[in-house]
Amino acid sequence: MITAHADVVGSLLRPLELLKAREDVAAGLITPREFKIIEDRAVDAAVALQEEAGLEIVTDGEMRRLSFQSQMVEAVSGFGECDLDAFLWGEWQGDQNVGPWSKERPASLGVVDKLTRKRHLSSEEFVYLRDHTTLVPKITLPSPSLWVNFWSAELSLAVYPTLESFLADVVDILRDEVAELVRLGARYIQLDAPHYALMLDASTRAFYESQGWSLERWLDQGVEMDNAVIGDFPGVTFGFHL
Repeated sequence: MITAHADVVGSLLRPLELLKAREDVAAGLITPREFKIIEDRAVDAAVALQEEAGLEIVTDGEMRRLSFQSQMVEAVSGFGECDLDAFLWGEWQGDQNVGPWSKERPASLGVVDKLTRKRHLSSEEFVYLRDHTTLVPKITLPSPSLWVNFWSAELSLAVYPTLESFLADVVDILRDEVAELVRLGARYIQLDAPHYALMLDASTRAFYESQGWSLERWLDQGVEMDNAVIGDFPGVTFGFHL
């Protein structure tokens, strides 16, 4: 007998109240405590929606993140100045209402200092989710090779002379994060790796190969790094988002 389950990839649309609150706290119009209350409320609503839908595995909707991968730059110093464009640049095609959208890769994008973790990436997200559902809480982390986007031959050479040296530190940070999440009780962790699918298209693959690795090397070493992050944790399920 074949059994199947369904769960959300990770992100759910953030409510307008939360989007406005993020702008307000940045502008000093509300306090961090007031923002946290609104943020928690959005997480509670996301969890309730999934529970009502009958899902057995739930996420927090990634309500606390600017992007599905932004917890890394928020928790780790060394990435330099960046905003949402750091994650959204490129050529995108929307529906008939949205249409095409294009954004050049920011010229200032690039790791500029040795990566140093200031705090764990997702422990707060996980603990709150764990304590606010009776279902299986799922937490998501970025695949290490996704961070090639933040290595720059112009800006990063002084601290990371090679892409390999940069990604090695990313792997160490993510591997430690998995260990901490497991210690806190996580039993379902997902690695987000949509960049693998982007390599199927010649126009998007060109960027990844321009960073110095061939397609074959991206697949071989990318998967090797993913496995290094996953490690060996009996009883823990690892999902993979392409």
